[in-house]
Amino acid sequence: MVLETLVTARADDGVQGIYRHASGATGTDMIFSVFVPPHAPGTKLPVLWYLSGLTCTHANVTDKGSYRAACAKHGIIFIAPDTSPRGDGVPDVDVYDFGQGAGFYVDATQAPWATHFKMRRYIESELPDVIAAAFPQADMARQGITGHSMGGHGALTIALRTPDRFRSVSAFAPIVSPIHCAWGQKALGGYLGQDPASWRAYDACALIEDGARLPELLIDQGDADSFLVDQLKPQLLTAACAAAGMPLTLRMQPGYDHSYYFISTFMADHIAWHAERLTA
Repeated sequence: MVLETLVTARADDGVQGIYRHASGATGTDMIFSVFVPPHAPGTKLPVLWYLSGLTCTHANVTDKGSYRAACAKHGIIFIAPDTSPRGDGVPDVDVYDFGQGAGFYVDATQAPWATHFKMRRYIESELPDVIAAAFPQADMARQGITGHSMGGHGALTIALRTPDRFRSVSAFAPIVSPIHCAWGQKALGGYLGQDPASWRAYDACALIEDGARLPELLIDQGDADSFLVDQLKPQLLTAACAAAGMPLTLRMQPGYDHSYYFISTFMADHIAWHAERLTA
């Protein structure tokens, strides 16, 4: 594994880096960012993954997420992957909610997407191995995960499928049930085919209904989010968690929309919440 350093900069007394590597999962180069907070030599630090939403790259949260001061305060490494494979040889369509920038954290099975769109494998298996090898400060026994919108969907489903990997799970305005919204139906149908049974592994509510469990969840959702009613539907997650007896804290935030103004407002609070569970 060869990791290419594209940028490093001092920030909040730590190091913000942007890196590139050749991915075996996607068959493309992949770029991600990592913030390593200040720490004493030899210290092992917990890891918080952040999965981004539709149209985003690693850069959106890196530039606008307001996480570094909180990560420095609590001693947490922050990792932000891309949302899809990219490049001239990667298929794409001229829409914002499918193709490049919209990998939905699935392993595609349908042509032409199946060759490169293996974001589940990339996030669940490959990138953690890259991080463990390249960042000896990272304590891979103490991981948390969060994300926004499509990335919130990714965070919830990845954690529900691999509960032993994560000590803490949260999300900002997640797509909680892709099976029941237009974004999800388009993505899952296009990447996986038209059998809804194959979609359940990528739907947080379906996973909970099918027996997956986490100790607890934290969700922040703006009540002025233009996607709230048609795409996000947090009430479905509330019902699924209630039926399963799984603790959920859903905080409806008055006046907040779907943007990084919302995310950056509550990012430090999420990091503190994760820190309580990752540093105990």
